[in-house]
Amino acid sequence: MKISKLKISDLKVNVDGKEILKGVNLEINTGEIHAVMGPNGSGKSTLCYAIMGHPKYEIVSGSVELDGENLLELPTHKRAKLGLFLGFQYPQEIPGVTFGNFLRQAHNLKTGEEISLGNYYKKAQELLENLNIHKKFIGRGVNEGFSGGEKKKAEIAQLTALKPKLALLDEIDSGLDIDSLKDVANGINKAYQELGTGLLLITHYQRLLHHIKATNVHVMKHGKIVKSGGMELVELLEKDGYHAI
Repeated sequence: MKISKLKISDLKVNVDGKEILKGVNLEINTGEIHAVMGPNGSGKSTLCYAIMGHPKYEIVSGSVELDGENLLELPTHKRAKLGLFLGFQYPQEIPGVTFGNFLRQAHNLKTGEEISLGNYYKKAQELLENLNIHKKFIGRGVNEGFSGGEKKKAEIAQLTALKPKLALLDEIDSGLDIDSLKDVANGINKAYQELGTGLLLITHYQRLLHHIKATNVHVMKHGKIVKSGGMELVELLEKDGYHAI
């Protein structure tokens, strides 16, 4: 399998005229799990949204490339078509669009196939059952009536359906109870192990990394990555906190 690379070079980003990212450098390959941790306001979520092309986030300088292609020149949907995926911290409800049809349409647009809803139903049902989401949610509006945990699990169902090269997961663990956290972590591990998806996990908490063993751990403070290492860095943070960095 060809290895894909997301390369972020000296990325500086403003939000509402204020500099948030102050020169981020990071490389992520498929088959790697990178966890980015840091205190509130350090720029972790900004990194995800800037990579994905949210218009609120102004690129001041630097570059973001996927397999050598400049993502910053592309609209968000083309970045997704190239193999990027963003899992939201606060997934939005989309009334009137059933979750099953949403998954099917996303699959068809990504692959160029034209699978009917009837033929895709079994696949959608499997995606949900693997994450302990009841199959009745296939017929509901996207995230409509979903609990917080179900919304997060639905994000992982989308990830699994789309099979991206690189997935950016913005605090996917926030607000989850123990059982939902395990379901989400199992879904993420499955995407990593079976699809080879490269992962960028944004998290405040070490508990997610008790279930997902990151290959690389980074600490972000004041808009920069100030330290990188392995899982031993998580243990240091758990023991001494961010002030130790």
